[in-house]
Amino acid sequence: MNKTIGVLAHVDAGKTTFGEQLLYHTKSIRERGRVDHKDAFLDDHNIEKDRGITVFSGQGIMEYNNSKYYLIDTPGHTDFSPEMERSIQIMDYAIIIVSAVEGIQGHTETVWHLLRKHSIPTFFFINKIDRVGADVNKVISEIKLNFTEDICNITKSFSNGEIEDELIEFLAERNEALLEKFIEEKYDKTLWLSKFKSMIKENKVFPYASGSALQDIGIKDFIIKLDELTFTNYSQLNKKDFAGRVYKIRYDENGTRISHIKALRGNLKVRDEIGYGNDDNRKIEKVTQLRIYNGNKYRSIDEVEAGELFAVTGLSNVEIGDGLGSLKEKSKFDLVPTLKSKVIFESEISIKDMLKAFNILNAEDPSLNVTWIPSLQEIHISVMGIIQLEVLKRLVKDRFGFHVSFDEPEILYKETIEDIICGYGHFEPLGHYAEVHLKLEPGERDSGIEFKNACHADNLTVGNQRLVKHHIFEKKHKGLLTGSEVTDLKITLLTGKAHNKHTSGGDFREATYRALRQALEKAKNILLEPYYNFKIKVDLDYIGRVISDIQNSHGSFESPKTLGDKAIIIGKAPVSTFMNYSSDLSSFTQGRGIINMTFGGYQKCHNKIDVIERIGYNKNVDPEYTSSSIFCSKGKSYTLPWDKVEDQAHCLIINNC
Repeated sequence: MNKTIGVLAHVDAGKTTFGEQLLYHTKSIRERGRVDHKDAFLDDHNIEKDRGITVFSGQGIMEYNNSKYYLIDTPGHTDFSPEMERSIQIMDYAIIIVSAVEGIQGHTETVWHLLRKHSIPTFFFINKIDRVGADVNKVISEIKLNFTEDICNITKSFSNGEIEDELIEFLAERNEALLEKFIEEKYDKTLWLSKFKSMIKENKVFPYASGSALQDIGIKDFIIKLDELTFTNYSQLNKKDFAGRVYKIRYDENGTRISHIKALRGNLKVRDEIGYGNDDNRKIEKVTQLRIYNGNKYRSIDEVEAGELFAVTGLSNVEIGDGLGSLKEKSKFDLVPTLKSKVIFESEISIKDMLKAFNILNAEDPSLNVTWIPSLQEIHISVMGIIQLEVLKRLVKDRFGFHVSFDEPEILYKETIEDIICGYGHFEPLGHYAEVHLKLEPGERDSGIEFKNACHADNLTVGNQRLVKHHIFEKKHKGLLTGSEVTDLKITLLTGKAHNKHTSGGDFREATYRALRQALEKAKNILLEPYYNFKIKVDLDYIGRVISDIQNSHGSFESPKTLGDKAIIIGKAPVSTFMNYSSDLSSFTQGRGIINMTFGGYQKCHNKIDVIERIGYNKNVDPEYTSSSIFCSKGKSYTLPWDKVEDQAHCLIINNC
């Protein structure tokens, strides 16, 4: 039976040490490594050894009781949480490690909410019970208060498949069939165990155990119970058409692109052809090699089956999150960077070589969103925080031999519109011809770009209609206020026109860009900024200070809740004003205040005028965009400004804007 188990936690909760113990007790490794000794099997990168934190998702394989476990150790630091989220989507079960001393911390909540979003069955392991100040009961109360009441103790109440009275009653309260048996005082070990396993799988109950990973207390017992209480049905899916999900991409020392995949259905063999991408851009390539990774080593195999984690060579353009084979939908990720920075490097280094290096890093971590700005000859990246930039600096030096630094990170702003407007783009220099009419409507916040097609094939061929759609999505388009990415738009292709003789490659790109830009010129544009969702827990003495800080940061909050001598405040605040608040909170509460901040989407910018003035974007001199159109008359081309285009458009203006 194939099972993928993820281990997740706030940084320093003991996650990697716990994973080492699982591998050791299943005889997958001969010696247990330690993070502080820099010899952990799962933290095999030099950067991880030097920093003592997990940066990249590590993978180990262990076999126990006729099951093969793929163990995934994920980063616990918030700067590397996108790496963690990408791994979550291919887990069958998850184990959240919580320190018995520190309890629930900021990143623990992020992990919990992501696991719930993806419906990953979850176990808790309360670690470090040997430490001074450990309080398991307090942690259980925190879990019940902040996460779920449906947690059950398997340290004492479950052993050798037998369920003790306390756990029997707990399960009966949450399952009608078991409740009837409970009332009738009928206990059937097979039935209750089966229902218990199903309730875990269905996210109705969440087992917990306690121990010490460092001192090897409770680990072996946990493995036995984890094996008894988990199951998958991949063996029933092997006869179906192959489907897989790409969760990681790496380049080896030879520059070979390695695509890491979870097989969800069916089988895949070496030399098989596999499709990926959407219907408009479907690509089919041949698998040239299959690999099974265990740590940083791999073995080549001829075939994989459902439930296995494996890697392939031969897929040249596949991206993280892509569905493969019969699975076509692409994953969407919640944790996105809210900061951007410019890459600084020495002038003697070839820009081409530097961009190639960062494009490789971008394939491995798409949240970097590496962007080349031709007009400025600059490379920009998106990041989660300062620690990520420090790691990137080391990574670029170790892998590519380049010394780089980064500008101070800035906020990633975006732009959208408030009204419905139409835009018209015409491109007709000598020997070229294309015209595009678009309708722009405001979309739901954080919805991105949505494309609709209302163009009749009599006006524009299906092939040219697809070209317009392709040009809408081929890049991130700039707004007029700050040159930031335009988002949250519904774009409809109304009509268009081509010329049998003169329309050639690139003409519809020019017309589409101009139509989009012309519409923005007429629209009411809005500047958006990223917000945090926050949850703050402090002593009652500090509630006034916290509320004042939130208000001064242009944030909002719900009515505070009081729990004993603690206050819990939930709300939203701009990233620009709140990004450093965790250190402020820790300082004035002497480390007793707890804050969890997660990306909360984009909202209207609280200081729009200041930001626009500071960025100083000039919409009229952007070499990538123009709002004007080019027409031709009597063998000569001429340019019309955006506000004159409608008067000379060749297609009939559709009056529905």
